[in-house]
Amino acid sequence: MNALECARLAAELREVKERAGLSLAALARHTPYSKSSWDRYLNGKQQPPKQAVESLCEVAQEPPGRLLALWGLADPAWSGRAWSTPADVPAPRPSAAAVRRARRGRRTALVGGGAAAAVAAVTLAVVLSTGVGPGGTGGSGRDAAGVKSSAPAAQFEPGCRARSCEGKDPKKMGCGRQGMAVSPLVRTAPGGQRVEIRHSERCGAVWARGMNLRVGDRIELSQPGARTKRALARSAEDYVATPMTPARDAGRAEVCLDPAAGGGDGRVCFGDEKKATAQ
Repeated sequence: MNALECARLAAELREVKERAGLSLAALARHTPYSKSSWDRYLNGKQQPPKQAVESLCEVAQEPPGRLLALWGLADPAWSGRAWSTPADVPAPRPSAAAVRRARRGRRTALVGGGAAAAVAAVTLAVVLSTGVGPGGTGGSGRDAAGVKSSAPAAQFEPGCRARSCEGKDPKKMGCGRQGMAVSPLVRTAPGGQRVEIRHSERCGAVWARGMNLRVGDRIELSQPGARTKRALARSAEDYVATPMTPARDAGRAEVCLDPAAGGGDGRVCFGDEKKATAQ
């Protein structure tokens, strides 16, 4: 093990953070870890706890299999400890029998360690090539917009379905959790704000999500025959989601961004197979 795995893990964590449009402040708000902790984790200054990796994937809506496999390879390099004897304390002379036992134990450890490293390397190769995490439950794919997603866990049941999801919070209902939703439409507005239309087949609902928003920016979700759903950005660089609207698919949904007063950009709307249109 060397520092290569540690550096690669930090780079992958940064990529997930940037792709999701999350700031250090947003990570601190939505996970149990502070801004300074995330700064150390993302810059390779400190090995993140396994739970921090899982928290980042949850907030960013990313399958955790790939990052957890990298974490498993990087962790020994971070947690290794060198044993030494203080210079002013004479080391006891071991007996001949103790020396023989130590040599046998070292050979066994080397063989076992080599096998473990080989298994870890094969596991990582599988994850990197197929996107399937350990145990086969962390598989990932890409939806029509190129956004990573994974198959929902069969044992998880969302808090609502179809009509009962009307006006509900997708996060609280579990519809937006990892593997439960895809983003068939992802667009970036002229001001840099990122908006998405999200759809959960298991919940039978759609909603809109905004990232990189300015304070006062508002996003709206419109669906024929349903009332408009809105969400307001109350903090900078955070992400917000509208309440849900029951829908079998996102084909007729439209998301609009109303920039905050003084933002300099007009209202912009996006829909399936539509280009940005200033209104």
